Amino acid sequence: MIAIGGVIGAGLFVGSGAGIAATGPGILLSYALAGVLVVMVMRMLGEMAAADPQSGSFSAYADRALGRWAGFTIGWLYWFFWVVVLAVEATAGAKILNGWIPGVPQWAFALIVMAVLTATNLFSVASYGEFEFWFAGIKVVAIAAFIVIGVLAVFGLLPGTHAVGTTNLTGHGGFLPHGVGAVFHGMLTVVFAFMGSEIVTLAAGESADPEKAVKGATNSVIWRIGIFYLGSIAIVVTLLPWDSAKLLGSPYVAVLEHVGIPGAAQVMNVIVLTAVLSCLNSGLYTASRMAFSLGQRGDAPKAFASVSSRGVPRTAILSSVVFGFLAVFFNYTSPGTVFQFLLNSSGAVALFVWLVICFSQLRMRKIIEREAPERLTVRMWLYPYLTWATIGLIGFVVGYMFTDHDGRIQMILSLVAAAVVLAAAAIVDRRRKAAAAG
Repeated sequence: MIAIGGVIGAGLFVGSGAGIAATGPGILLSYALAGVLVVMVMRMLGEMAAADPQSGSFSAYADRALGRWAGFTIGWLYWFFWVVVLAVEATAGAKILNGWIPGVPQWAFALIVMAVLTATNLFSVASYGEFEFWFAGIKVVAIAAFIVIGVLAVFGLLPGTHAVGTTNLTGHGGFLPHGVGAVFHGMLTVVFAFMGSEIVTLAAGESADPEKAVKGATNSVIWRIGIFYLGSIAIVVTLLPWDSAKLLGSPYVAVLEHVGIPGAAQVMNVIVLTAVLSCLNSGLYTASRMAFSLGQRGDAPKAFASVSSRGVPRTAILSSVVFGFLAVFFNYTSPGTVFQFLLNSSGAVALFVWLVICFSQLRMRKIIEREAPERLTVRMWLYPYLTWATIGLIGFVVGYMFTDHDGRIQMILSLVAAAVVLAAAAIVDRRRKAAAAG
C-alpha cells in the first residue's frame, strides 16, 4: 500500500489542471513519457534494493558505487527536498481545514497537523505503516471510484450523460493544440508528481521480507502509473474540453460536478486532505530514514543513527521536523522570498536523484554479479542499454528545463544547492581522512 500510495499525491488531484491547460489532451503523452522514466528508474532501484535492502536506499548505493561524495550529496539533497515538502503539505492541509473551521488560523492547523504526524512517527515504525496503509487505501478507493464513474460517463451510461466519443480529444485545436513542444513542457510538471515512488525501497529495509516487498512494489509500478495517472487523466480530457476554465481548480471536482455527483467539491476536499496527510506522513518518514542512514555512514551527526527501544530514530525524526517547522514559519512570514527560494532550490532534486540511481546501477550490477550473483532476483531490462537511454532522457528533461522560465530558475537554484552540499561533502571527506591519518 505504501508503494501504491507513493504515486498518488495531492498534485494529481489539484495540480494536474495546470498541465492540462498548458499542453491540451497531449498531456497524456507527457504522463506516458514521465511514466516510462519512472518505471525504468524504479526497475534499476529495485534491482539494487532487492539485492541489498538499505534504509538509505539509493544514497547508500551511490556511496558504494560512485564514492562517499555521491552518497553524502544525494542523501542530504533528498533530505532537504522532503523537509521542504513537509511545509508545503502542512500548509495545503491547513488551508482545507481552515475552510471548514475558519475560526482557527491556518498556521495553527499547520502546527497541529505536523505535531500529530510527528507523534505517530515517534511512537513506532508500525504506526507510520498503519497510517500510510489507511491513507493509501482511501486514495486508491477514490481514484478507482472516479475511474469507474468516468468510464460510465464517457459511454453515456450514467443518468443525464451521453457518449462523448473523441470530441474533446481532437476538437478545440486538436490533440496537440500547442504543438509537440508542449508535451515536453507538460513533462516538467508531471515528472515531479511522480517523486515518492522510491519511498518503498527505503521502507523495505524495515519490513519482515525486504526482498519480496521490493520485488512486488517495483513490478507493480507499471500498472500503478498506467491506471491511476494515465487512466484518470484520460477520463478528464475525454469528458471535458482541455481549455475549460473549470479544470484550473481541481480537474477531478470539475468532472464529478459535470456528471452530476452531489457534493463533489467537499468529497474531493476530504480526499485531497488525505493525500496531503499521506504525503506529510511519508515525507517525515523518508527524511528521517535518510538522516538515519547518513548518521550510520558518518555523513551526519552520530546521534542521527541512534534508535529508541521501539526501533525509531528519534533524533533523526526530530531534526527533520525542526527544519520542517522552520519552513512552515517561512511559508507564512516570507512566502515570496525565503520560502520561494527553498522551493526552487529543491525543485530539480528528483532529476538529480534519478540520475544518481542510473549511474549507481551501472556500477552496482557489476559489483553484485561479482560478489553475490544469486542476489540478482530483480534485473534491469536490456542492461546496460536501457539504463543509458534513461540517462539520456533525464538529461533531455534537464536541458529542456533551461528553456522554460520557471524551470530555469528551479534548475539553477537546485544546482547551486547541489554545489553547496558537494562542497560540504569534500570538507567532511577531507576531515575524515585527516582523522584517520592522525
